[in-house]
Amino acid sequence: MTLTGNKRTAEEAFMAQPKTMSPFLPIFETFRSELDEHHDRRERIIKASRDITAASKKIIFSLQRVRTLNDPFPAQVAKDTKKHYDTIRDRYSSISRDLQGINSFRYQFQITPGNQEFVEAITFQHYLSHQMLMTHEEAQKELDKLTGGGERVILTAEDFLLGIFDMTGELMRFAITTMATTGQLPGAEKGPGHHTVLSDLRELRTQLEQVNVHEGGRFKKDFSSKMEVMRTCVEKVEGALYGQVVRGAERPKGWVPDLNGGRREEAEAY
Repeated sequence: MTLTGNKRTAEEAFMAQPKTMSPFLPIFETFRSELDEHHDRRERIIKASRDITAASKKIIFSLQRVRTLNDPFPAQVAKDTKKHYDTIRDRYSSISRDLQGINSFRYQFQITPGNQEFVEAITFQHYLSHQMLMTHEEAQKELDKLTGGGERVILTAEDFLLGIFDMTGELMRFAITTMATTGQLPGAEKGPGHHTVLSDLRELRTQLEQVNVHEGGRFKKDFSSKMEVMRTCVEKVEGALYGQVVRGAERPKGWVPDLNGGRREEAEAY
């Protein structure tokens, strides 16, 4: 028999042997399935978080058209915000099951941008309606309402605090724009002794500066950077009010801002 014939016979004999499955194969197939589920879940949460962030920003843009405190919102503002809250409700409901148990911490980094922007929107709206700061518990209840009483999405204290920091920036824009268009600091129209946006911002700054944050970690870094931004926002409102009071004495009685002039542009530059 030739060498080639012997080789073919050996190959045929090998192929005819019964195949034995490696005992490790099922284990790695399970790992593959779990990793696929993890990546799919992670992508769903990232996409939902982006949509929540975008819808929350649109709510804030609508609320910035409000010019008074403790008054009902204009019909168009209420209509716009409701539409965007519907979007937020759909997105949170779509991922609420993915954020249960240990997964609520496993995917915290992916959902935190949406949570913070959501907090910024609802606390800003609450302040415009009641001139009060929404608590963490109240914010969690608002989020629970959006998920329809199903699986709960946890709003961490860290996300709530960082969202409050961002909200101070919206209060600064609201205060300066209102001063530029109406000539008054929001809250001052209620009369002497009534707290204004500026007094509320100062009180909020005082309270946030007393928060003790442990060294290390991402939260400490974000907290410190947003603390500086928050202080700058308060100082901008103080500067704007100072300019209004000092320059106001030089203006004739009945003067109103020229909305087509540089004063509006100066205010919006803040």
